[in-house]
Amino acid sequence: MTGLRQLQRQRVREAISAAAIRLFLERGFDEVPVTEVAAAAQVSKPTLFKYFPTKEDLVLHRIADHQGEHARVVRQREPGQAPLAALRRHFAAGLARHDPVTGLNDHPEVMAFHRMVFATPSLAARVSHYMAQDERALAEALAESCDELTAGLLAAQVLAVQRVLARRNWEALADGVPLADLEPEALRAADRAFSLLPA
Repeated sequence: MTGLRQLQRQRVREAISAAAIRLFLERGFDEVPVTEVAAAAQVSKPTLFKYFPTKEDLVLHRIADHQGEHARVVRQREPGQAPLAALRRHFAAGLARHDPVTGLNDHPEVMAFHRMVFATPSLAARVSHYMAQDERALAEALAESCDELTAGLLAAQVLAVQRVLARRNWEALADGVPLADLEPEALRAADRAFSLLPA
């Protein structure tokens, strides 16, 4: 029963999220009330808030699902592999599979999703909050193999690099650069950016 209950909860969560994002992309985040999202997902407003505590969470759970990922990459790296090398390889792998968090994904819904997040102050602020949490988690993981100051500085630099690269990729796609043309440049830019970080 526990497995079935969990599966049902996941289906409800996905239905709410899908309804929210569809409405937000059609009309704009600020133009759609939560009550309308609940009605579209066929749940009550209290049920919606049980799954998503804030309106912003309806959108940004896709980003929140990646929280702690950088720290996990560092802690689960191969024996003898430097933390920065593991993070660099992880980002390159994300580019190769066109993970939306790298900005290198030209699916119309992904493009519209990024545009909405960048253009909505409350969503952009929440993304900054998530990034600050990720930075702290990464710094803690890095501090297991270096001093605290170095760990904090490197964590901030890695996340800044990835943020700049992702935004650069999305903007190029938004300007009409074909993904096939952009991908080699995105890989070169990532190599250059990570090579500027301290080993």
